[in-house]
Amino acid sequence: MRIYLAGHRGMVGGAILRLLQKRSDVEAILTRTHAELDLTDQTAVAQFMQAEKPDVVILAAARVGGIHANNTYPADFLYDNLMIEANVVHQAFLAGVQRLLFLGSSCIYPRMAPQPMPESALLTGVLESTNEPYAIAKIAGIKLCESYNRQHGVDYRSVMPSNLYGPGDNFHPENSHVLPALMRRFQEAVENGTREVKIWGTGTPRREFLHVDDMSEASMFVLDLPRATYEDNTEPMLSHVNIGTQSDVSIRELAEMIASVTGFEGDIGYDTSKPDGTAKKLMDVSRLTAMGWKARIPLEKGVQETYRWFMNHRDDIRK
Repeated sequence: MRIYLAGHRGMVGGAILRLLQKRSDVEAILTRTHAELDLTDQTAVAQFMQAEKPDVVILAAARVGGIHANNTYPADFLYDNLMIEANVVHQAFLAGVQRLLFLGSSCIYPRMAPQPMPESALLTGVLESTNEPYAIAKIAGIKLCESYNRQHGVDYRSVMPSNLYGPGDNFHPENSHVLPALMRRFQEAVENGTREVKIWGTGTPRREFLHVDDMSEASMFVLDLPRATYEDNTEPMLSHVNIGTQSDVSIRELAEMIASVTGFEGDIGYDTSKPDGTAKKLMDVSRLTAMGWKARIPLEKGVQETYRWFMNHRDDIRK
């Protein structure tokens, strides 16, 4: 089996790559860096797919970032992700690829979706404004896979993870997600002797955090399911599957956990002039549970592991 893994240098793609390298049924893992293959370039993607003819495609490539990045670059987030999805899915189909896995995000669900959020909540309400362009792109990716399944009979599946974290995360001070951003800020406060760390918002929103190794294992689990089993647990117009832990913490609780792990003993303040985002985001993972998979890494253990990775790779982390 020849697998093309798009986005192998990202956090999730890297975790999936590690799993694929251990599998005896994988003949070749095809990868390309952004410099080698720009996935927003239709001609380049077409030439790659026709030349390599993979058996399976895993689409983990995306332009990603936290609230600040989404607010600052909305056009880039929408355009780049739409182009990546359209090019990879369509050119995979033209190259004869029958199996594809698309990785999305929990931000696809409406701001006021029922909690925990079931797959059926998709397109039932208004999206959270702070990441609407990214969410729209990911929804388009889901519907693209569904449409190719319906029209062409291929087997293109989509998985929607909750907030991801772990080794290989982006620790950029402005463009990262909340967990790695807090980890970097608390560690720098310890090193600089800063007595207070302020975090965005009120600290009351609740978030679900999924370790990237759990995400990679769940993704491969879903990809490997027999088609009949997968289709028995989905519907033609609800073919995506949530991946999460079905447990959440407040941002305040997360900050206190990270402060403890980093050894920060100062005060934690809250900048209430900054947006909180959605009040609560918890995934309903009953569909995945029924298929036979559950997350295994507790948050505190995962945060400790991520902190060790962060400290061991600080020289390599993007500034």
